[in-house]
Amino acid sequence: MDDQNKNLILATVLSFLVILGWFVAGPMLFPQWFPEETALTTGTATGDAAAPAAAEEPAPTAAAVETEPQPDAPRLSIDTPKLQGSISMLGGRIDDLSLKTYRETLDADSPNVQLLSPVGKEHPYYAVFGWLAGNGLSADDVPGAKAEWKIVSGATLSPENPVTLSWENGKGLIFTRTIAVDADFMFTVKDAVQNTGTAEARLAPYGIIARHGLPELQNIYVVHEGVVSRTDGTLEENDYSSVSGLSKDENEGYPAEVIEATTDGWIGFTDHYWMTTLIPEQGKPYKSITKYVPEADIYQTEVRQPVMAIAPGASAETTTRLFAGAKEWETIRGYQNSEGIPGFIDSIDWGWFYFLTKPIFAVLHFIHGLIGNMGLAIIGLTFILKVLVLPLAYKSYVSMARMKELQPEIEALKERTGEDKQKMQREMMALYKEKKVNPAAGCLPIFIQIPIFFSLYKVIFVTIELRHAPFFGWLNDLSAPDSSSLYNLFGAFPWDAPMAGSLTHTIFIGVLPIILGITMWLQQKLNPAPADPVQQQIFAWMPWVFMFMLGSFASGLVIYWITNNTITFIQQYLIMRSHGHKPDLFGNIRSGFKKKAAPIAKGKSK
Repeated sequence: MDDQNKNLILATVLSFLVILGWFVAGPMLFPQWFPEETALTTGTATGDAAAPAAAEEPAPTAAAVETEPQPDAPRLSIDTPKLQGSISMLGGRIDDLSLKTYRETLDADSPNVQLLSPVGKEHPYYAVFGWLAGNGLSADDVPGAKAEWKIVSGATLSPENPVTLSWENGKGLIFTRTIAVDADFMFTVKDAVQNTGTAEARLAPYGIIARHGLPELQNIYVVHEGVVSRTDGTLEENDYSSVSGLSKDENEGYPAEVIEATTDGWIGFTDHYWMTTLIPEQGKPYKSITKYVPEADIYQTEVRQPVMAIAPGASAETTTRLFAGAKEWETIRGYQNSEGIPGFIDSIDWGWFYFLTKPIFAVLHFIHGLIGNMGLAIIGLTFILKVLVLPLAYKSYVSMARMKELQPEIEALKERTGEDKQKMQREMMALYKEKKVNPAAGCLPIFIQIPIFFSLYKVIFVTIELRHAPFFGWLNDLSAPDSSSLYNLFGAFPWDAPMAGSLTHTIFIGVLPIILGITMWLQQKLNPAPADPVQQQIFAWMPWVFMFMLGSFASGLVIYWITNNTITFIQQYLIMRSHGHKPDLFGNIRSGFKKKAAPIAKGKSK
């Protein structure tokens, strides 16, 4: 087998692996493990937090989660441009939150995305803040899960109107909580305590995000779902199976991971597009805790701050922020750059190729801001990427053009050497050397395209900006496969197209995959054909195989591939013309359906 054929086969295999990884390798290499559902228990799960200021004191205990439904508890409404919901006065927990600007589906009557839910509803998911009790104080002396807060000021929480709550323990400690929210997704919870008693009070503030049971998961290996955190500059991601499989921590009493942070960080849960994150005061030490409560099937992330010693007549306060909303790139980037949350942009799962996915999305976002259409932005991004790699790809296109010109001589060489493969190999290498052609250069565009393909796939599938983003006509969600189908002749017949992702949808492909197959086929006709007739037939079928395989990919990615193929075809065609070779596309198309390649005359195909 000559070097030309080896390189062509290598290029094909590498391209094939890109597609195959989605269908086979990913689920096999990254399986999801689901712990068994357990019945929720009534009562309170508790955990211990060490008191660094006075190790000889009894460790304070926090009421971590409450599993008893409290439907009659008073509530305070939340109303912002992007959020609506309420806060339960029982425990002061933020446990009812939906996203005004996002719907579950594209249907006009689809409900808004529900992010947080109270205990008693399906899959309770909430944030609660409070104080750990120390030096003789009991759990009843601090506001816990069953403490009913009173509203001091404010009727509805909005960006213009923060609210203030209060709770007294009847023993000289007065707790005040002020909650503010901005126009996006950030809550600011300021907890203060005043000691009007006669003894010093030692307390430690905490924040908890609790999630009862497993949420509905995407189960796709390119999307991280579970705990995401940053501690002193180190990003960590743990899926739910990793959390439930943690070793039991003796201090916590449950499977837990406790990390001492000294400077900065945050921790929370991330879904495909949504996230809840606790953000303590940056620049100060705290404990970052990931915990699983098996008997209640509760996943939990916590932020615990150091113990505060509050003398009689003194007061203390602490501030913790809660991000609860959509992982919008511009919004999260603003919190990182303007609100002092280091590394917050990494809460979006950029993947292994983050050094490519981050700048690729930044450019895509910029173009979208100028054009206003994400499909056109993808096309514009493809043009920019092709311009950037053109200097590297130009030599490859020139080499392929010259190899195309050498096809008649290679065919003559094959006839002259007959079955003597070694002689053919020697003479072919001598011919390449004489004509100054590098057959390996033809693989360069494939090597360049593979990481770009992976990165753009990650961007399109992970970033919320592509979710439900329309292009034109029937293409109303660039993060989903093409909804048109041969099954109903692209809408000509009065029955619905198969559901996206189904086997029928994969077989009866849409318009975009067909266009993709045609562009791949035309591009292939400009490449030098393998000398082996069997390989010719394999390569002749590859565009149509890829057409069906890519039919289930996000339409935004297919648009990129079509644009990339079209630009590559034009570039190769023009370069061939500049070298005196005029590709006969119609002749190549006719020969593509034959079992054997047609004889090639020097300089021009028949």
